[in-house]
Amino acid sequence: MESCSKLLVLLQFLAATLIAGVTAKPVTFFNDFRVTWAKSHVKQEGPVVHLILDQSSGCGFASKNKYLFGRVSMKLKLVSGDSAGTVTAFYMNSDTGAVRDELDFEFLGNRSGQPYTVQTNVYANGKGDREQRVNLWFDPSADFHVYTILWNHCHILFSVDEVPIRVYKNNQARGVAFPNHQPMGVFSTLWEADDWATRGGLEKINWSKAPFSAYYKDFDIEGCLAGPSSAACAANSGNWWEAAAYCKLTTEQARMYRWVRLNHLIYDYCRDKSRYPLPPPECQAGI
Repeated sequence: MESCSKLLVLLQFLAATLIAGVTAKPVTFFNDFRVTWAKSHVKQEGPVVHLILDQSSGCGFASKNKYLFGRVSMKLKLVSGDSAGTVTAFYMNSDTGAVRDELDFEFLGNRSGQPYTVQTNVYANGKGDREQRVNLWFDPSADFHVYTILWNHCHILFSVDEVPIRVYKNNQARGVAFPNHQPMGVFSTLWEADDWATRGGLEKINWSKAPFSAYYKDFDIEGCLAGPSSAACAANSGNWWEAAAYCKLTTEQARMYRWVRLNHLIYDYCRDKSRYPLPPPECQAGI
């Protein structure tokens, strides 16, 4: 009788999950992702996906599905050694051209011995130019680390090993666009960007160090799976990521966030008076 009761609870849970359109774990590369660019440069080695950049091509992959709100994360080990001019990216994108929504992690390569920089950006209805840059406090090429995007109606939270490095609040009430109606897929790429990536393009890629390699594993997507209509996702306040607890930082998260901002933030578009003599409205409202 007890085993029957447990089975009934499990079936009810699975049914509720399917009705809500919420993805179930585990997510696997073979089942849930597709290679989007240069298949010969993407190799699956057991649980690890290996991306390769050389003079012939970079490469990339993307989720087969799109999601509207949720939490996505991956473990990455970045390009090691002299990686100047390379960009390893993990991001979400609506893939809707000039009006796209996009949430970016971009890891900017370095000269050996210099800090690795992670750039985050938020696009809403085609408007981006909201870059922030943080120097990572560890060597991200020595081992895997967890990079996470939490996206709900309240804010977008970028985290590294559960340490918040950026919060972008929903300021629609102040006339600031917020990505809340276009489903987004999950993307990753490794590519050459030595015209801007390292010290504004001063450091060029050293092709004698090629091929460059980045590694991904432990893919996790917990989001509302978008179907023909995304209305159900947008209106569903019952998904765990919409709970009040996920609309603000905990005391410990706030402490870590302040530490990152004070010690590792090296660029914030809100403070760039050469680009924005008058800070954008979301900056004035507090991001």
